Order: sequence, then C-alpha cells, then structure tokens
Amino acid sequence: MDRPRGTGPGDITGDGCAVELYTLLPSLGEPEIVHSAAPAGASILELGCGTGRILRPLAGLGHPVLGVDQSEAMLARLPDLPTVCSPIETLRLGRRFGVVLLASNMINVDPGLRRAFLATCRGHLEGDGVAVFQQNPPGWFDTFGRSPRTRNDIPGIRVVIRSARRVPPRMHAEVEYHAGGRVWTQAWRSYEIGGEELEGDLSSAGLRFGRWLTGDQSWFTARPA
Repeated sequence: MDRPRGTGPGDITGDGCAVELYTLLPSLGEPEIVHSAAPAGASILELGCGTGRILRPLAGLGHPVLGVDQSEAMLARLPDLPTVCSPIETLRLGRRFGVVLLASNMINVDPGLRRAFLATCRGHLEGDGVAVFQQNPPGWFDTFGRSPRTRNDIPGIRVVIRSARRVPPRMHAEVEYHAGGRVWTQAWRSYEIGGEELEGDLSSAGLRFGRWLTGDQSWFTARPA
C-alpha cells in the first residue's frame, strides 16, 4: 500500500476518508478533552476538521471556532460554521488562535509531513496559546489487529479489521465500516512516534511538550517554546 485509499458510497477524499461515513461518526468525548485543556472562551482552529464531529460541539461549548480541511465535500457538511479549504501543510491564515487542534491521529503521518503539520500549528498559535494533539499511542501499535477483528465500540457502526501489518515504525491497516446496510473501506499507514522523536519534532517547530490529557497518552498538549 503506497498511499491511503478508500471505497464505498458517496465522496471519498484523497486520503481515503468517506464523507458519508464521517457524517455518521459521533463524538466520543473528544470535544470535552479539548475543552478541558482550553482557556475559557478561547478561539479554536481545528486542522483537518472533516465534517465537524469535534468542531461543532466545541462551538457549542462557547469557543469561537474555525475549521480547516482540504476536502470541499467534507466542509460542505459544515455550512453553519466558518471554514477554510486548504491542505494543512500550506495553510497561511495570517491570524493566530488560543488553541490549535490536530486530532484524528493525524500526527501519526510520515515524519516529513508531521513536521510540516507541527509548523502550521505553531504558526497559527498565540504566544500563550495551547496546541492539542491526538495520537495513536505506543500501546495501540502493540494491540491493533489482534482479536477481536470485529468491533462495535462506535455506536451504530460495526468495524471489521481486514488487515493489520506492522513494519516498525509503521502500521499498515485496512478496515471496513458497516452502517445502515452500507459498507466503506479505508486503508492507511500510521507511524509510531517515540518520546525523543516527538520532543525533537515539537522543538523543530518551536513547540515544547505540555502535558498528557489522558492516561493512555493518546491526547497531549504543547506550548510555544
């Protein structure tokens, strides 16, 4: 698998995400995690916001928000919130935010693109702001793909792991999603990030590690260095 890909009904983005599927995905506590790390009423920029699964609840929690995604089809599902269509790595808004959010494990891309993402985060973060990240933690790479291969931990959606092949530091994965008689597939690579590598990448972008937000180390913050 050289690049992400996806199949199924409706629009499929360049990185293999199914727009119709993303409209069905519920928030699973992510907005509350971000809100807990954000100053009251802080403006939030979400990079890779998709259909607004996290962004819309954050707006409901009192934050001025702006969502960025490179898929016009995704952003079309967010007509009620301000958005910008752009790749993350080339985004230049000319303004800064109290919080910059990079969720959905997008930090686990290849190292070059990851550093570009982090530079975009820093470039749009206020001097006393906080960047919030979601990652696939080290333990995920040890357990993903093991039994059970069929999971029902997302309400209304059955997940079937077609394949999971670990070639450190990468995990090559292909998954089926079943919902309402429809089936989508998505295949992607996730890169494991070691502690020293993470600190080095943050530093190269002018950021420093802040704190873990969850016990499994899947959510963490960073601050301007």
